[in-house]
Amino acid sequence: MNGYQTIEVKSTQGVEFIDITGPVRDFVRASKCAAGMLLVFTPHTTAGVTINENADPAVPHDIGEFLKQRVCRQDYFRHGEGNSPAHIMSSLVGASETLVVNNGEPILGSWQGIFFCEFDGPRQRRVLLKIIPG
Repeated sequence: MNGYQTIEVKSTQGVEFIDITGPVRDFVRASKCAAGMLLVFTPHTTAGVTINENADPAVPHDIGEFLKQRVCRQDYFRHGEGNSPAHIMSSLVGASETLVVNNGEPILGSWQGIFFCEFDGPRQRRVLLKIIPG
């Protein structure tokens, strides 16, 4: 595959971690790329992408709650839309992750999963996937 693929993600909460590991694995397998790098990127300023434990749903919940408690709306925020906390959380988490592809599979640890992180939901969002053969 020379291009990229888009995954559509629909969030239902203000702050939500959505496991996208399955669709990402499907994309890598369909690409027939044996080895290289995989870029997982979201083009949104109030969302992010992270890799963390997906075996226990309490982990992404706890990360979201931690961020909500630490990044609260402040009187000095100037952004007119009122979603400065979502922009800050997006910057803290980051908009992308890069994974190694080996033997046609994205390399993840035993307990790791890939999450789309919503910080200003509910919304319809996109995640872009691009393989760089190597």
